[in-house]
Amino acid sequence: MKKRYDYNETESEPKKKKFRLFDMNRDGKGVEEEEDRTPNLKFFFKLFFRKFSKLIQLNLLMIFQVLPIIAIVLMYIYGNKTPTATDVSFAPLYGIDSLANSVGAAPLLDLVSTQMGLPVFAPIINITMIVLAVLLIVTWGWQNVGAAYVARGLYRGEPVFVWSDFFYGIKRNFKQGFLLGLIDALIMIVLAVDFVFFLSRGGTFALDFMYFVIFALVIVYMVMRFYIYLMLITFDMKITKIIKNALIFTVLGIKRNLLAILGVAILLVINGYLIVLTFPSGFSLPVVLPFIYLFASFLFITTYAAYPVIDKYMIAPYANKSEEQ
Repeated sequence: MKKRYDYNETESEPKKKKFRLFDMNRDGKGVEEEEDRTPNLKFFFKLFFRKFSKLIQLNLLMIFQVLPIIAIVLMYIYGNKTPTATDVSFAPLYGIDSLANSVGAAPLLDLVSTQMGLPVFAPIINITMIVLAVLLIVTWGWQNVGAAYVARGLYRGEPVFVWSDFFYGIKRNFKQGFLLGLIDALIMIVLAVDFVFFLSRGGTFALDFMYFVIFALVIVYMVMRFYIYLMLITFDMKITKIIKNALIFTVLGIKRNLLAILGVAILLVINGYLIVLTFPSGFSLPVVLPFIYLFASFLFITTYAAYPVIDKYMIAPYANKSEEQ
């Protein structure tokens, strides 16, 4: 097990400032003496609002996980497109119908003539999209490791300095964080491609069945991600063992996992409702809200749900044995 990062408690505290919301290296109020830290719903809201300013700071760092994705999506949506048939039999049928005016080819052509917009980008746009995608994949694991390290500290009530802790977590788990990030990104890309493919290809029993299978795998893996990076920063374990344990914890922690999914969904719906409600009036603040608090709030919810499960099955048993000895 990796050693816990301890701060020097004898250091003098920095002088207070009037406005310190974005001072990422200041300490919080700390934990009240004899405080009941049972990880229930009541304590969640108490801890969430106590650490909210830290979550805003963390969210500023987590933005770099989504900005490349947003940029790529916008370039794809607003880029030039040309109509292209989706069925490979369209071209030969179109040729037969054009040359011979075949009566038999015409109805078949109608069945396969569905077209989609195929992006046609300038070379600079293609290069930009590739660079952003590569940069995101390469740094994906490091960004998640740093964010998980800060979120774990907030949950455990430790002194947290967002900026320095974020990069300390990356430095401490640099190699393994990079490898796990590549695996994580690859799995997410494969699941996303499969999900979109079977979603657009429904109509038969086999395709509909595969769609529900992929949908279930997406849910399971999203829950596994609650645990993957927390275990990476807490224990000295092989990546295969981390993934195996994360899969086991999706079952052992099912109650807390479901509550976390519900919490994330509620927060997402509330933010989406505010955008829909205020967008016609030109009030754009809800559109900006995700870049202020949303991503770090999601992470805090999943950490609050997952870490007690890790503690129960991986930390507490060994701590009790050490006390007995």
